[in-house]
Amino acid sequence: MRPFVYDDGEEVSLRFDIRAVQSAMHKHLPFELVFSYTRLMMGFLLFRPEPRDILIIGLGGGSLSKYCYRHVPEARIVTVEINEDVIALRDQFGIPPDDERFTVVHADGAEYVADCYDSADVILLDGYDADGVPDALCSQFFFNRCAQALRDDGVLVSNADEAGGRLGVCEPRLRKAFGGKLMAVTSDSGFNQILFALKGEETPDWETLRQRAVQLEASQNLNFQAMALKLSAEAEANPAFRPI
Repeated sequence: MRPFVYDDGEEVSLRFDIRAVQSAMHKHLPFELVFSYTRLMMGFLLFRPEPRDILIIGLGGGSLSKYCYRHVPEARIVTVEINEDVIALRDQFGIPPDDERFTVVHADGAEYVADCYDSADVILLDGYDADGVPDALCSQFFFNRCAQALRDDGVLVSNADEAGGRLGVCEPRLRKAFGGKLMAVTSDSGFNQILFALKGEETPDWETLRQRAVQLEASQNLNFQAMALKLSAEAEANPAFRPI
């Protein structure tokens, strides 16, 4: 099933059929994040406010890739997309051309990550096809390789396919790959469960993260304080986040 672009005059969306919207862009605000789950995924900045390298699996309409390009200006961003038909639509979503700090790679995300070692500060997983999250992007092998690809104190954020039944598969596998340091937070829409996995031995200083949230809100139109509260509440119930 080939992707196509639907334009209603106000919003441009990427779809595999007329009912299911994979990605969307406001035409008058092309770099803003339309869906609440993508805004929540940017919560990685609470843990790594100045990442050097961001790896994104899944391009779609480029929402996360574009936002990171504009609002995390010091980072190098590599986005991996398996579907060349999706990549061919990049201009219709205002996805920037490749340059020294922004690259779209046509490759299998699972295979790409398997060849990465200690090379990313942040990994964002939002790889979907017409049927949801592919098996290769929710296997234990894949999540283990993601942990391997992250530098110390790196963070992985995954959009879990709750409606498609993938959450029950992804969550325990990610928890195993990251030694239990996993937080599951529901997006404001209630339709997406976002998983935050942290690499490293140190327990986050939640008061520092709350202060960082205030600083981030001064430069970005995202509710980082609400994200910090949700994440800290989730972590408090998880023994893996208790001080060592």
